[in-house]
Amino acid sequence: MSVVAYVTVDVFTSVRFGGNPLAVIPDARGLDDATMQRIAVEFNYSESTFVLPPEDPANTARVRIFTPTAELPFAGHPNVGTAFVLAGEGTAFGRPVGETMRFEERAGLIEIAVLREAGQVVGARIQAPRPLVVGPTVDVGVVAACASLGVADIISDAHAPQIASVGLPFTFAEVASLDTLARAVPDVAAFREANRRYPHADDAFSLLVYAPISADPWRVRARMFAPLGNIFEDPATGSAAGALGALLTSLRSETGGDFALAIEQGVEMGRPSLIEVNARKTDGAVTVVTIAGRCVPVMRGAIETDSRP
Repeated sequence: MSVVAYVTVDVFTSVRFGGNPLAVIPDARGLDDATMQRIAVEFNYSESTFVLPPEDPANTARVRIFTPTAELPFAGHPNVGTAFVLAGEGTAFGRPVGETMRFEERAGLIEIAVLREAGQVVGARIQAPRPLVVGPTVDVGVVAACASLGVADIISDAHAPQIASVGLPFTFAEVASLDTLARAVPDVAAFREANRRYPHADDAFSLLVYAPISADPWRVRARMFAPLGNIFEDPATGSAAGALGALLTSLRSETGGDFALAIEQGVEMGRPSLIEVNARKTDGAVTVVTIAGRCVPVMRGAIETDSRP
């Protein structure tokens, strides 16, 4: 019997037991796909990551991301948390990781900067692997049904409910108020119907609803539901936050500039999170999106497995 070391961290928070928990396997050599998936099911976090040597030695590592039901091409909090773990350990497969990292993933190469305070690793900033891709709009009634809200609760002043992606697609909809946001409850049957009408590439239909926290439209509170992916509600969703920041930036009248969006998530779950998104617009197009947050270590241990030689 062999053992595989793991580390868990809470991502997009500076408080232990807040944010979004992540399991990281810093050395997943010898694990096959089925075993990785079973480990992800055992942790039952929204995602778990498995770190492998890079195919190109110029990069830091190859990172695979699994939900309890499937492998993903990209996700935000797994990259932030994995970078935090590797930076804390200082090495990956015998090589120093440095202040910048590059992860090979199915969605492409992920550029990452380590965040430090007083010399200590506190988090990471990642660059989304793909430019903003805007998909079709989604019927207001479909969104309202998915969130167990009324049609009047969905606000379309800035944009109609919209599918967008910077690596992983989500449907985005603004709701009338923070009270409305708090009332949202995912309806699984409605999600199944939405998935039939609006299939998301690489993943099942998922919905992020949000509302401004104050008069400042660039500070919002959000909730993300993906029950078809076994994620009833996610406390922090970096890939969705990045796409929302890019989408809102694309709608601004300015043809260029840097724009910052702060997203609170997980409040209603008792796991408050803060995600910082920066989007750059050049000649009318969103060209760069970064997603940043802090992390807190939680657990270390080992998994017994017979998958290794």
